[in-house]
Amino acid sequence: MQEHRSLSSEAMDAIESAFHLYDPPLWLVTARAGERRGGLIATSAVRASIVPELPRMLIAIAKQHHTWGLIESSGRFALHLLPVDDLEVVWHFGLTTGQDTDKLAGLEMGETPEGNPRYPRAAAWMDCRVETSMDIGDRTVYLAQVVGGRASVEGTVLTVASLRRDAPPERKAELDRLYARDQGIDAAAIQAWRRDLPSP
Repeated sequence: MQEHRSLSSEAMDAIESAFHLYDPPLWLVTARAGERRGGLIATSAVRASIVPELPRMLIAIAKQHHTWGLIESSGRFALHLLPVDDLEVVWHFGLTTGQDTDKLAGLEMGETPEGNPRYPRAAAWMDCRVETSMDIGDRTVYLAQVVGGRASVEGTVLTVASLRRDAPPERKAELDRLYARDQGIDAAAIQAWRRDLPSP
């Protein structure tokens, strides 16, 4: 078991300040496994290759989410960048769970060539195939080959800062409540994972 040092409140404040110096885009992640389908809102997708003919993405998905199970089963997913004014899609995919309901029911969704649900209002979308993955306790990190996609809208995309700026107070309060809940779930998973790490 490895020993992990606790952070001081001063260090946590400094780290949080560093995180706020950049503004990650919000991504709609969709996946399908057989007849099951789903989607969630993520901020953890980043480009993982600068080689134009070998595009790749890295994404971390929390294991308590329905969409995580779909990616685990199918080995593929789609990523969507959202127009800055499309807050409704965040409420739809970010405030409910796919464990209890089909989030795509009633939506006019398309389909990507890989068979993933495609959100037609996306500013851009990418089809991804998982090449490898790593369990990090609370999440699974997927390295994925980008096998297709399209940019359909020019202009600003939805980011964490624009969401927090434009969200109505009641929606912001609900986002904060769910974020705090997920922090508790993630903290327990990270600590359990770290306890099981071999000693150096």
